[in-house]
Amino acid sequence: MNIAELKKLLEKNSKDLTNEFKRLFHGRGGLYEGWKHLTVDSIDTILSVALYREEENEDELISMLKEFIKTTPHATIVLQKRYLKGSPSEVIIGELTNNLFVVENGMKIKLNLLSNRNSGYFPDMKNGREFVRKNAKDKSVLNLFSYTCAFSVSAVLGGASKVSNIDMSKGALSTGRANHHLNDLEMRGVSFHPYNILKSFSRIKKKGPYDLIIIDPPTFQKGSFEATKDYRKLIMKLPQIASEDCTLLACLNSPDLDVEFITALIKELAPSFKFILRLKNVAEFASAEEDRSLKNLIFKRDANYNN
Repeated sequence: MNIAELKKLLEKNSKDLTNEFKRLFHGRGGLYEGWKHLTVDSIDTILSVALYREEENEDELISMLKEFIKTTPHATIVLQKRYLKGSPSEVIIGELTNNLFVVENGMKIKLNLLSNRNSGYFPDMKNGREFVRKNAKDKSVLNLFSYTCAFSVSAVLGGASKVSNIDMSKGALSTGRANHHLNDLEMRGVSFHPYNILKSFSRIKKKGPYDLIIIDPPTFQKGSFEATKDYRKLIMKLPQIASEDCTLLACLNSPDLDVEFITALIKELAPSFKFILRLKNVAEFASAEEDRSLKNLIFKRDANYNN
């Protein structure tokens, strides 16, 4: 696919834009030969572009994007070069306002498009957040690896009675509080704890049992979590903190680990939890290797289970 063909695809995908986030091009899914290094997102009036390796025709690409936005609501283009140390971002055209946020199903999440890597929002997790919102009514929710607490916002919007957010990063939790305020949410029953999850189980257990547990860890974070060895440490603790009919959302975003990795751990270490389904991924994030893409797995505890 050449740049002219890419422009036509962007135009096709931008016909139904609103102020809500939409991925216009997901090269990372491997469906477009020669463009696996490129993503293009629509964020209200902002076009956010990321390059994961150097683009030899970068000038031509940027010229095309400038032409493209003449027929769209976008007034600003932000380019992030993820392949460079520090993943620098720059505003190519237009400007960014203060207190920027993204909209997802009416929910607002603070956004930092000039950060050195992550913006504070993971759009591919949209269907997971929607599941939580639909299943949180009157439930006590545990949000592990909460980061900026988008799952918590979803749970509160869904009527959760209590939410405990756990993350090592005090800065991320501070943004999480701001996300709740941004949505004018009642904070009673919502707590934020800067714990090392693997070393703070007793403190987490005190606030249980939990009716809905979300495990959304990084695949690898030095000094914090490594999925291949640490996920099992979490799974083996589940029966001690879960209510009798607890629902579990277990997330995994490693292309090297498949669904069986999680389901086998549950069967071995927490057999009272039964696999229900894998949530469909957001259509805009389609992948040539769906088994290797984001995995949002739902389990339900059987209150009548006997060892």
